[in-house]
Amino acid sequence: MKVGFIGLGNVGGKLAGSLLRNGVDLVVYDLDAELVAAFEARGAAGGGSPAAMMEACDVVITCLPSPQACNAVVTEMLPAMAPGKIWMEMSTTDAAEVTRLSAEVIARGAAAVDCPVSGGCHRADTGNISIYAGCDRATFDRVLPILTIMGRRVLHTGEIGTASTLKVMTNYLATANLMTLCEALTVMKAAGLDMATTYEAIKISSGTSFVHETESQLILSGNRDVNFTMDLVQKDIGLFQTIADRHNVPLEISPLMIEILTDGQRRYGTRAQSDELICRLEEATGLSVTAPGFPTELIDDEPEERGAEVRPLR
Repeated sequence: MKVGFIGLGNVGGKLAGSLLRNGVDLVVYDLDAELVAAFEARGAAGGGSPAAMMEACDVVITCLPSPQACNAVVTEMLPAMAPGKIWMEMSTTDAAEVTRLSAEVIARGAAAVDCPVSGGCHRADTGNISIYAGCDRATFDRVLPILTIMGRRVLHTGEIGTASTLKVMTNYLATANLMTLCEALTVMKAAGLDMATTYEAIKISSGTSFVHETESQLILSGNRDVNFTMDLVQKDIGLFQTIADRHNVPLEISPLMIEILTDGQRRYGTRAQSDELICRLEEATGLSVTAPGFPTELIDDEPEERGAEVRPLR
């Protein structure tokens, strides 16, 4: 099976790398020619254009920064959609938009899969990330061998759109956790607590989380480069708020998070790293919420192995 991959950014480049590393016949495309050239040097083929890739490949995967970018790429590929072809959307995007585009793909006899990832760039780099997949069961079974190369845990979430809805929810939760950790670490610093001890106290407690055990280390090291920028976080939180508005759910925390992210981008730039939100509190208190001994980058130390489907309790 020949697989095309469009979008070789922070996440997409790592997912595509897992496919290439594991012997998949891979064709790639990105607006950044240097990223494509780097993959070609490792054995992938350059795709030329999205339309040419859909023509030449059995499966084309997209991992793009916005719904608008995805719409442009899929629109270009649509004339080449036909029975036997599969489009897999791995971006974090709006469920209504991926559902709309999928309907156009399916109308041409091709199949579509809504399959965003969760777990951080460091896990995407080793094939240990988690993947949600929304599509009919028959299509899921067709693409599962591809998904288990890129991810350790693969969850079939139901119909197209359900995966994107769940992914936006998880990014909302992760961002809320990041903001509370920024506050918790700053308060402990102000109270005179040792930061390494504080980190361990959270880690062994009911207050621990994936975000703490990864991003708190980057905050404390002073690096704060999590490979996820504030504008992308703002997009995801906005998508979650849109879901709530669509279903008439009045939220209190979400609007405040949007306000905090807006202020963070105003201060540090739209492409500032999300962990730089801690700087707002450092500036307000005059404190440096750092400690020696913490890593400046996240490295996944789990050995790479073929993933598997996760089945929910029924």
